Amino acid sequence: MNKEIQNTIKYFIYARKSSESEDRQMASIDDQIVELKKLAKENDLNVIDILFESKSAKNPLCREIFNKMLEKIHAGEAQGIIAWKLNRLARNPVDGGQISWMLQQGTIRHIQTYGRSYYPTDNVLMMAVELGMANQFVRDLSVDTKRGLRAKADRGWLPGYATLGYIHNPLKKKGDKEIIDDPERFDLVRKMWYLMLTGKYSVNDVWEMARREWKLTSRIGNKIARSSVYKILNNPFYYGEFEYPRGSGNWIVGKHHKMISREEFDKVQEIIGNKPMPRPKAHNFAFRGPLFCGECGALITAESKTKKQKNGNVHDYTYYHCTKRKNPNCSQLSIEETELQKQISNKLGKITLPDDFCEWALEVLKSNNVIEAKGRDEILASQQKEYSKVLRKIDSLVEMRANNELTSEEFAKSKTDFLEEKRRIEGLINQTRVGVDNWLDTAEKHFEFAKMAKNIFDNTDSIEVKKDILLTLGSNLFLKDKILSIPLQKPFVLIEQAADEVNAIYNRLEPVKIAQNKTKLKDLYEKSPVLLRW
Repeated sequence: MNKEIQNTIKYFIYARKSSESEDRQMASIDDQIVELKKLAKENDLNVIDILFESKSAKNPLCREIFNKMLEKIHAGEAQGIIAWKLNRLARNPVDGGQISWMLQQGTIRHIQTYGRSYYPTDNVLMMAVELGMANQFVRDLSVDTKRGLRAKADRGWLPGYATLGYIHNPLKKKGDKEIIDDPERFDLVRKMWYLMLTGKYSVNDVWEMARREWKLTSRIGNKIARSSVYKILNNPFYYGEFEYPRGSGNWIVGKHHKMISREEFDKVQEIIGNKPMPRPKAHNFAFRGPLFCGECGALITAESKTKKQKNGNVHDYTYYHCTKRKNPNCSQLSIEETELQKQISNKLGKITLPDDFCEWALEVLKSNNVIEAKGRDEILASQQKEYSKVLRKIDSLVEMRANNELTSEEFAKSKTDFLEEKRRIEGLINQTRVGVDNWLDTAEKHFEFAKMAKNIFDNTDSIEVKKDILLTLGSNLFLKDKILSIPLQKPFVLIEQAADEVNAIYNRLEPVKIAQNKTKLKDLYEKSPVLLRW
């Protein structure tokens, strides 16, 4: 960008750090601001305000400061943003889409990060990959967490807090903690069940005794509430089983010590007037869990049915349908699993890319990466110089103290300051190194997925593989009128656009020419207005 034009742009410095897992390795807000001020000064950027907040960016439209900044940019108060990385601005496709669109429209004329500039005339794929990578990191974190919880449930241990009467084994590390009897409360909670089984006491009677006579408290020491007693007496966990995820219909036999039998649980349900619970059956369905009803928003569940034909043949079918937990009158009908898989396969077909195009696209991205790597190397060299300078200061400080040129108090204060500066620069160096080729690796993974996902999905029998492929395509999966809606992640939206154009190019060539002349294909890719914009 012309320096004179750049000088006319007004900038906001925006810093953000979340206390959640996604940002544990990220520089603090203070460190970000210090470095971004330096960046603005070095590039002669006109900063009109410094904005910061401690909020997660994984959910859209939940950051007050960020949203006000965009409002001010729309109002023309500024035209540029200075941020540590793009993932400070967005970790979800909604906010990422806003930033990308405002840049493409020229509402934002320049985004400056530590190591890169973004302008309205830039290749949109580069930015989409980086924003997609930030979003994918949060999704991967969420998927990994859910996978860990699911694995824990499959091993027979209830994820989350242990119910009253039980505790997690304090001798086990987090994630592997077994559920054991609470030595203070297990017998008291079991006494509740035994009193109810006599038929002589109401729930209110049992609650009064537990609260006044037994002094039973919750885990955090509060007096037990009447509603808590009802929850206990309605919880199948006490007879040894639990449903995970809740509302999924997937029942698991726990490894914890059962407090009562199933028969005793059913008898208490009769006494307090509850309908007997149906006996749980264990099933594993490929797409139960990530799908929601497009009409009422409830979870989509699944069930197996066996049909016997007149000729004696027996066929098993799996049907997916709304649980109707949010609206018992939901009008959505069930859909057979083979039809659902056909729709997913068709969606995968729309993003499938041929090998030669992926090779060409990666060549273009790698050539751009070489140019950007030079800039990152310069940044790293500058950071290494600062680091060496601080080390020399620390060595000099030790020498001055040895020569009694400094008092112990002066030495301690200066040493603390220098060590803090050393830690800060180490963090900057690590982040620069980690980010060098991450976006290119992510692009390669997206292309690899686009090449192979459909073939794997159509030919695998693994339920987990099919589910992972579907979740990689996108989240917010809704089923309505027997049609599965799959809003693609932004990188896959761009890949779908490219696939349309690539197929159009292929259709203009004879099959023999496609096989024999890859150079001709590359020429056509480079001359395509659609692929050039892409």
